[in-house]
Amino acid sequence: MKKQKKTGFKYWIGRLHLWLGLSSGLIVFIISITGAIYVFQEEITNSVRSESIFHHEKNITNKNPLSLTVLEQKVNEYTQEKYPVHWVNVPIDKSRSYIFYYYEHNPDGWNFYEEYIIYKSVYVNPFTGEIKGVYDETTDFFNIIKSIHFSFMLNTEWGTYVCGIPTLIFLFMLISGIILWWPKNKNARKQRFTFNWKNVKNWKRKNYDVHNILGFYASSIAFVVAFTGLFYAFYFIQAILYFVFSGGSTTYPDFSHIKTKAPIEIRNEHTLDKIGKKVEELYPNAFGYSLDFGHEHIDDHEHPNYDVFVKQLSYSYHVNHSLIFDENSGELLHVRSHNDKNLGEKAIAANYDIHVGAIFGIWTKILALIISLICASLPVTGFLIWYGRRNKKAQKLEN
Repeated sequence: MKKQKKTGFKYWIGRLHLWLGLSSGLIVFIISITGAIYVFQEEITNSVRSESIFHHEKNITNKNPLSLTVLEQKVNEYTQEKYPVHWVNVPIDKSRSYIFYYYEHNPDGWNFYEEYIIYKSVYVNPFTGEIKGVYDETTDFFNIIKSIHFSFMLNTEWGTYVCGIPTLIFLFMLISGIILWWPKNKNARKQRFTFNWKNVKNWKRKNYDVHNILGFYASSIAFVVAFTGLFYAFYFIQAILYFVFSGGSTTYPDFSHIKTKAPIEIRNEHTLDKIGKKVEELYPNAFGYSLDFGHEHIDDHEHPNYDVFVKQLSYSYHVNHSLIFDENSGELLHVRSHNDKNLGEKAIAANYDIHVGAIFGIWTKILALIISLICASLPVTGFLIWYGRRNKKAQKLEN
């Protein structure tokens, strides 16, 4: 007697879950593992570079930092780079070193090393100009991991789709997985929430339970992590996020009309110092801020104004402020503090921190690590389920 073919909704969801999982599983595994590795990047990097991060200069309360222009000259003399310094990260806590960055981006480069012609950080004692450390960020372990996670070390303009499309499939897998997991009755429900292996010796059954139960408990947070990752691959995800949290607005605040008006002739070697001093007056309790030196670069594009990003917290980017200055006179033109921003702007700003688990510090990072490892396990346990059933069918045919 022939078996009746299954044609129900759950059957077809199961088939899609299987074939989409098999086709994207390896990429999802790599994305998840690299994400797990990257979670504690900041803590590990800060530990490894601690001697560069803190300059240990004595009596700094009685000293003033050197001009940024002077420090830039000392950095250039030390490194002998042919490219100009791009920007500097200035900490409010002056016991920390300033970090000068050389960064040249070639949009036509097809891989990580061709795209980033130079990406180098230089740690400097701001009181003496002593170079505390120089790091080639293109060879940094965590930057390589990040590039694999973000674009498989391909050009970021299109490489993000290589990771983005499988992540989009993974979102469907999470939803279809819950549909397949959903118990038919009360008896089946008991087996879906906990591991009940008292009388189970078969590894296939245990693997099946690991896939289903861990997948269920991780699904909601895994969905958030995957969705926030898609933010970097697809513009429509950014638009959805802003639309939802801004209360239906489709237009992001635009301040491009606020422009530098002072003539370039009045700009001098102290203009950046003037800008920095104003930032520190307004936000004395912030962690730090970034200043662009305004040099020409390979991928140069027009900047409508001179925008300064102020990072409020040491461990997270989601609380930040934006200041617009006249690039030539150093006069403050506009202030947009974190509290001035609408909920949509705050959601956009928080996306990265939610994705990497930094939003509430160490505990959310631990949670992000656990969820990433579970996500990495799902393609493995799913493959083993398929492989086990395939072998079982093959054995039946032989018999």
